[in-house]
Amino acid sequence: MPRAARAAIAAGILAVTGACARHDPPAPDVSPSVALPEAPPTPSGMAATAAPSLAPPPLPSASAPDPSLLPQTHDHPLASGAAFEARVAALWAGVVADDPEKAMPFFFPLGAYQQVKDVSDPATDWKRRLVAAYGRDVHALHARLGTDGARATFAGLEVPDAHARWVDPGEEYNKLGYFRVFGSRLRYTVDGEKRSFEVKSLISWRGEWYVVHLGAIQ
Repeated sequence: MPRAARAAIAAGILAVTGACARHDPPAPDVSPSVALPEAPPTPSGMAATAAPSLAPPPLPSASAPDPSLLPQTHDHPLASGAAFEARVAALWAGVVADDPEKAMPFFFPLGAYQQVKDVSDPATDWKRRLVAAYGRDVHALHARLGTDGARATFAGLEVPDAHARWVDPGEEYNKLGYFRVFGSRLRYTVDGEKRSFEVKSLISWRGEWYVVHLGAIQ
């Protein structure tokens, strides 16, 4: 082979080798139309990381039904527990604030009264007679508390459970029976001195005590 031809071939080989050394291989096509390779399987014993969920959060559960609309039970009420303490605290707050509305959580509920009372219009009787008297009694207890309310410390409601009894239907213009107790005491202290108010009458609904007469029975 002539010397000139061999030199030309050698020059061409050097040019190709230099071009490969100077340039990286082309990147793969990752356009949306091309599927990417699947990730390798998770090794045994290792937890896979879950993708964040885009599903909406579950709906909250339905609220519990109003107990006053449920049937009466023969459960004996207890003067204890979180629900009882909360109702008693509401009565005390109403007396201190001179606000009968704040004390209403402890008053016998309308739905229950409509089931219990054997009169032509129990809702009107509940509102115009019982609730009206309850409001007057809250105001009267606030007046007795006077300026001592700012220094008073609430101690709780003492219920004479031994004197509670079941009232049969028909005894007190009632269609349903309930437990009733007289003479509970709302106790508190002022500057270390023990004091109390009488809560005239409590009656039960589904095993819970409620006030029906705070002061005199009217």
